[in-house]
Formats: sequence, C-alpha cells, structure tokens
Amino acid sequence: MNIGTVYLVGAGPGDPGLLTVRGLDLIRRAGVVVYDRLVNPELLDEFSPQSRRIFVGKASGHHTLPQEEINELLISHARRGHRVVRLKGGDPFVFGRGGEEAEALAAAGIPFEIVPGVSSAIAVPAYAGIPLTHRKLSSSFAVVTGHEASKGRSPVDWSRLATAVDTLVILMGLKNLPRIVSQLIQHGRSPETPAALIRCGTTERQEVIVGTLSDIAEKAGSLGPPVIVVVGEVVRLERELNWFAAYGRNIAGREDSHDGADIPTEL
Repeated sequence: MNIGTVYLVGAGPGDPGLLTVRGLDLIRRAGVVVYDRLVNPELLDEFSPQSRRIFVGKASGHHTLPQEEINELLISHARRGHRVVRLKGGDPFVFGRGGEEAEALAAAGIPFEIVPGVSSAIAVPAYAGIPLTHRKLSSSFAVVTGHEASKGRSPVDWSRLATAVDTLVILMGLKNLPRIVSQLIQHGRSPETPAALIRCGTTERQEVIVGTLSDIAEKAGSLGPPVIVVVGEVVRLERELNWFAAYGRNIAGREDSHDGADIPTEL
C-alpha cells in the first residue's frame, strides 16, 4: 500500500473566512481530519462526508490525547495510505506544536506539507484595531508565550524583552498576567504603557479590554481564555481604529445589499 501524506494546516485565528484557499481545498478532500479545540466549528461543515473526524483538542489542564499519541495517530493513518489533514488553530508553526509533529513525521519517513495559517498573534490585534507596527509608534514587535510564566520557570527572558521591542504580543498569558505585568514593570517598562486584552478575537464573541500595565490585570477580572495580550503604544489606536466593533458584525449584510453595484463595468 502506498504511504499517504500528512498536511499540517493552519485554520486561522477563529473567523472561518480567514482559512487559506489551500487549507480549504485540503480539508474538503481529506480522508482523515485531526483537529484542535480552537478550530471554528463552522469549518467542520467543509469536511468531506466520507472523512474520518478525530478531535484532539487541548485545554489548560486537560488534553484529549498526549502530543506523542497525536504524532503516532498521524503516522499510523498515513501508513494506511490516507490523506491526513492535521487542522490546527492559527498557524501550525506559531506555538502550535507543528514543528514537533513535522519532526515526528520526518523521522517516520512520512511525506508531509506545511500549510501556513493566519496567526492569531497578528490577526486578533488587527480585528481590534491595533496595528502591531506603526510609523510613529512602533518599529518592532515580538510574539511570546505566557503559558509558563509562573514559579520562575518561564522560557521568556522578561528582563531583556521588557524594553527590547516596541510592541509585545503575549499568547496564552491570561492565567499568569499578574506575574507578567510585574516582570515587565520591574525590568523597565512604564506602568503607564497601554495594554489590551482581546478575547475570542476575530469572532462574533470578540471582547476588548483596554488599560495600562498598572491596571490591566485587575481589569481582566473573571475573563476566560482564549485571550491575547497586547502591550505597547499602538494600543492607543484601538479607540479610533476598532473597525470590527464598529462595523464588522454588519459588514456581511451590507455586502449582500450591494448586489455588485461597486463592480465597475468599464474602464
């Protein structure tokens, strides 16, 4: 039997419209789809009715399957000759363990393809009207994980990062937000630096909370994940540029009402 191929596909940040054309084509033709918790449920309608669907979602403190077993799952189905899509929220190579899965596939001699996705690190701030770079405010940004920023074991060197870049995007940092904020201020970031929390970004449930490093942890209150944290002067633009809050939920209706009126018929 011929060995199948595994496609590590980024599903994007939440809005199903942000899935790439290549990704959509692959999930429609897949024999097996192994998908994560953050994949928008609407995308399940795009799966082939004949495909086998395997949920391997992970939440804090609860994993449906350990990563090693997910790796073996991909390998075993490919060895049976299946076209396997590993559908992951955001981009597979941005805190998605796509690199680990690709390593396992390479070691097992399984053909694979990486299909990049729109990363939530960039898309979610954009949907909140926060540009990560701006000619007057920010010429650099960094994306880091806040997942392990506790008990002094964080892989992130906050002492260097606090003032090394203009804009910080912190994924999976809600639980450890008080410690992260404390580290940033301790190592030179002004307490008055603007900060934003964006929950369920790019979806109809999107919620944005804006404050400063001095009060953002308190403002988080009982907010639950998924949340992306943005720190930097660009957060000040949210009030003016938050297009999604102002227009986004109604754009589809307005587009339907245009009936092609905006399409020029001649030059």
